[in-house]
Amino acid sequence: MTEGINAMKSHGVTAKRCGCLHPETNRPLGKTCPKLTQPDHGSWYFHCSIRNLLGQVERIRRGGYTSEAAARRARDELLALSREEQAGKSWTVTRWLRYWLSTRKRIRPTTKMHYTRDIENFLIPHIGHLILGDLNPRQLNAAFAQIALTRNRAKQPHTACTLQHIHATLRAALTGAYREGLIEDNPAARMELPPRERPQPQPWTEARIAEWKATGERPVVAIWTTAQLANFLDYVRDDTLYPLWWLLAVLGLRRGEAAGLRWADVDLHEGQLSVVRQRTTAGYDVHEGPPKSKASRRELALDTHTMRVLRQHRQRQQERRTRRLGAGMVCHNSGYVFTSPDGLPLHPGYLTQRLRLLVNRAGLPPIRLHDLRHGAATLAHSAGVDIKTIQHQLGHSNIRLTADTYTSVLPPAARQAAEATASYLAAAGNPGAEIKRQIELTRDTDRQEAAEKATPRHEPDTNRVRACRQRKVKQRRTAAPRRTDRTAEPD
Repeated sequence: MTEGINAMKSHGVTAKRCGCLHPETNRPLGKTCPKLTQPDHGSWYFHCSIRNLLGQVERIRRGGYTSEAAARRARDELLALSREEQAGKSWTVTRWLRYWLSTRKRIRPTTKMHYTRDIENFLIPHIGHLILGDLNPRQLNAAFAQIALTRNRAKQPHTACTLQHIHATLRAALTGAYREGLIEDNPAARMELPPRERPQPQPWTEARIAEWKATGERPVVAIWTTAQLANFLDYVRDDTLYPLWWLLAVLGLRRGEAAGLRWADVDLHEGQLSVVRQRTTAGYDVHEGPPKSKASRRELALDTHTMRVLRQHRQRQQERRTRRLGAGMVCHNSGYVFTSPDGLPLHPGYLTQRLRLLVNRAGLPPIRLHDLRHGAATLAHSAGVDIKTIQHQLGHSNIRLTADTYTSVLPPAARQAAEATASYLAAAGNPGAEIKRQIELTRDTDRQEAAEKATPRHEPDTNRVRACRQRKVKQRRTAAPRRTDRTAEPD
């Protein structure tokens, strides 16, 4: 029997194998199958040693070739590649994704958590078995079509937003592979995905509240009207976190920015608040660091009422600390604006839970904590603040995001705009009709005068001339516009 093995000391080994099983042990026969002498039975494999990206020696095995010559050519082509190209042709997507994630040292913990979730829950199960260097857009589009059919924790199909997030993770990972020279281009950049539609903030009108109570359905992004927000702030006036709810509603701070706010960042003399840090969560773990982006580092002006609210809050916080220390209880001087009774900073997740509880108790339609940020932008927009100022207030790097997503029009402002537009049109309609009537009268007078000029002259008839003059005077008086606004007359 021909073993079909060609040992090559420096270039690896080629061998013929098949998938037949031993009748007694039910284990693969591999290269010992007696049918391997048949030309159409089994396929050719090769295995050789290469050095990976870390300089470590590793064994590569590939198969499925129709002839020994084809296996040799594939082996020689692999050995002729650079170390990076060899990794692209030998590493699976799973191996690269995990290696790439392990090298991300300068990303935020929350970003790394999202990358890990996308890689382990979606990308590895669907494309992890593929060879990195063989990836193409068709494979990726098919994989994302399968992901779209799966269900999330709420037993609902994954949304276009989720697919966009997974695609962003994959694209970042493959960009790293392209930068390292493992692949020739980024196939994720040529994918076709359903567009992501940003939900627009919807005010809680009476009709939406009635529908929510009847069906339980609510807008994806819901904001309170000015009256509803005022009712909520009046309800939580005695809550220990009232200053926090006020800042979120007026300034539009992010949850992490409010949780990470320190007294050193608040100047109650000059009326300024500096956003220089945030406390975010990755799972339940809290991580404190700089704001989300460069534009998020900002100085915000404080109005007189907000400064008074913060002064009262600081005084109560100091009094509470004095009482606890006097009673022999532990109370830390952490320097944070919003703390628990022991003086330590609050967990950002607690703010979300606390708001949900207070909204239910107040009997108001539900909103998320982040919806207060939408509401702050809408409130400022309705008060006449320009979009550029609102962009700075929210800490956006793109004014289009502020204009398209974070601002809406509250019903009173929309109604006022509609009334103003209709009134303007109505006012423009009457003068237009009056001017048209005057033009017609002028044309009739001109035609009559032209006809009289064309009439042959006879001896003057005193009565006829007098009557003609009186008629012209009467026509001019009728055609002249009647002044109703004497204040418009010149001095």
